[in-house]
Amino acid sequence: MAETVLSLMVLTALALAGGGLWLWRKQRAGRQALLMLALAAVLAANVALWAVPNDSGETLATATPDR
Repeated sequence: MAETVLSLMVLTALALAGGGLWLWRKQRAGRQALLMLALAAVLAANVALWAVPNDSGETLATATPDR
């Protein structure tokens, strides 16, 4: 399930980045374009936090919770 969510987040970040660049160049909507690019960066950072392995090789997406 976590892999699906991370994949959707990456696709959303790519769509937001593309849309933000398109708005910046074609529509001249600067504020909306910057907000879209900022949200894409936040999503990319979240995916990196969840997907990058730690020293023991586990990721947050695959780690088992301690009970």
